[in-house]
Order: sequence, then C-alpha cells, then structure tokens
Amino acid sequence: MKKVFIVAVSILWGGLVHADNLEGVDEMICAVSQIQICIERDTCYDASPEDLDVPAFVIIDTDEKTISTTKASNVNRSTKFNHVSKEDGLIYLQGIEGGRAFSFVIDELTGHMTVAVSRDGIAVSVFGSCTTTDI
Repeated sequence: MKKVFIVAVSILWGGLVHADNLEGVDEMICAVSQIQICIERDTCYDASPEDLDVPAFVIIDTDEKTISTTKASNVNRSTKFNHVSKEDGLIYLQGIEGGRAFSFVIDELTGHMTVAVSRDGIAVSVFGSCTTTDI
C-alpha cells in the first residue's frame, strides 16, 4: 500500500512540476473541461460542449490569429480574432464574430485557459487546458 501511495504522489507531483509551458509557442491545441452559460434575469447553468455546439478541442494559431476545429472533429470551422498580446506570462486573445464577443486568457506556464463569450443577454464561461502542437 505504501508503494502505491508513493507512486501516486510521484505521478501527481511530476505532473505539477512538468506542466505545459507555452512560452514562445505560436500554435497550441486546447481542450474544454468546464462550461457554464448565464442568461440575463435568469440563472447560470452547467453545460457540455455538445449542448452549446462548442468543439471539444480547438487549435489556436497566434501568428495567423485563428481558432480552428481539429481535423478529427469532422467539422471545418475557423474564426479569426482581432487582437493577441502576451504579457506577464499570459496570452490574451480577443475577437468578435456572429454577434458575439470573445476573450481568451491562457497562462503560458501552466497552459490553463479561461474563455468568456458574450452576446446580448447571454454569457458563456469556458475553462480548459492548452498544450503545444509541437509534440
């Protein structure tokens, strides 16, 4: 039992120490882990990517300023974003499409992603993780 505990702690610690580092990365793949939708004058609800037609994985290219679905999704969607900046270890992406404004914040050191998408009366929050496509 003690060996199992030591191995489990080692794996968890190793995962924390070797988090995805996105410094200097221009292309990354991001996965959704949690979504919540809030409706004005109502409440907020947990949702799945399928509920909101959100792809489970996207590829972000900061050079081309695009967010695209993966080939495996069998859906060919791509969105341009207007603004990208990198400062204080964070990557910021912002854009507007289809009456919605969106903003991504990605931590370069950990790969953690927070996304806000809004349109009149509706806000969607998305949390996930990103890693480099250079594997």
